Amino acid sequence: MAATAGSLTPTTAPLRSGDCLTWPEFERRWLAMPEIRKAELIGGGVVMPPPISDEHGARHFNLVFWLGCYRAATPGVVGSDNATIRLDMRNAPQPDAFLRTLPEFGGRARLDANGYVVGAPDLVAEISVSSIPVDLSAKFELYRANEVLEYIVWRVPDRTIDWFVLRDGQYERLSPDATGVLRSQALPGLWLDPHLIIQDDLPALMELVRHGTASPEHTAFLQRLRQHSNPGNA
Repeated sequence: MAATAGSLTPTTAPLRSGDCLTWPEFERRWLAMPEIRKAELIGGGVVMPPPISDEHGARHFNLVFWLGCYRAATPGVVGSDNATIRLDMRNAPQPDAFLRTLPEFGGRARLDANGYVVGAPDLVAEISVSSIPVDLSAKFELYRANEVLEYIVWRVPDRTIDWFVLRDGQYERLSPDATGVLRSQALPGLWLDPHLIIQDDLPALMELVRHGTASPEHTAFLQRLRQHSNPGNA
């Protein structure tokens, strides 16, 4: 009999970091161990991060705040915090945050019958404290290969934010504009001055989000989303 959530049976091996599994077996073992809060399947290998420090958690909070402000001004785009993404049979990461366009508005990622996101979001973001090598190698490659349009890595010890954009199948660094602001290509109007979020200047960060979501490119993006949702009105 299959294991249900919270029932580690004699035939269900425990989930351990380093196990080599496919998604169905990864999910089966994880559901049988509800005490595990975070686990990822990266290239077929199980990765179970250590407990999260405040150094990570505080930046994570600010990252979600920034993305949430954009999501609030952009109907048709939704976000998630620490949700598992089923990319393929060997990769089920649990990124710190991501944004995706809903399918009815033209987005590629969808929810399956169990409520998991299947397919590539528009943007994935990771907070990197001890995980920099993984985030800039294994995760970088799996997000690229599965065509996540944009990937952000906040390297906390280095006080640096890397923003990559998928172009012709490869990730390239997003260049800032003349004022030092990074402007998303996949999600028009999503703007970031890295210094503001790194220095914890949330009022100025929120004001920048307002400028981005009041920009002509964001207005045009909203129009495209509405056209996908209501093709007869295009």
